Amino acid sequence: TFFLTLAGFIEEPERKYCFECDSEEQCQEWIEALKRASYEFMRRSLIFYRNEIQKMTGKDPLEQYGISEEARFQLGTRK
Repeated sequence: TFFLTLAGFIEEPERKYCFECDSEEQCQEWIEALKRASYEFMRRSLIFYRNEIQKMTGKDPLEQYGISEEARFQLGTRK
């Protein structure tokens, strides 16, 4: 049995999470799943797909939602 212990999240810094896994591979799968669910991963995905759609259509897909030029700039420049 393998254990994966994670520190708390921003909202609950004192809370700890423990995942019990049958193998080291399963621990790695949990780690990857948690990374994919993170804000940073989602933000990077949004930037990538926004740029791909803009290349294909010539239009910014976020424009219809009233996202300001400043917000689009921030989305495009953070790494």
